[in-house]
Amino acid sequence: MKAVILFAHGSRDPRWRDPMEAVVQRMRVQEPQTAAVCAFLELAEPDLATAATRLVAEGASSLHVVPMFLGMGKHAREDLPELVTLLRAAHPTVPVSVARAVGEEAEVTELLAKIALRT
Repeated sequence: MKAVILFAHGSRDPRWRDPMEAVVQRMRVQEPQTAAVCAFLELAEPDLATAATRLVAEGASSLHVVPMFLGMGKHAREDLPELVTLLRAAHPTVPVSVARAVGEEAEVTELLAKIALRT
């Protein structure tokens, strides 16, 4: 089973994660054979290691981490690579890939511009 982890910063406010969970729900509808979960750097659970361990225990044969950041700031550029190195060490038989920050994708830029221009 392929697994996707949406990785975000996190917040103490539980409502903050609602849009992330909505993306996971859309993923599950669009591709039910792919496991999809959220993970957070801080202030919310689960963290990346916990989410990955749970997915591997459930049979994930690969992990794809999608940074849910608008750009490649410190968390995506420095913190995430360190966490991924630890994931690879903890699960050496499971390939771990990392996408670009979602905000750097042309489709996201286009959609954000469209939304911003609504009147």
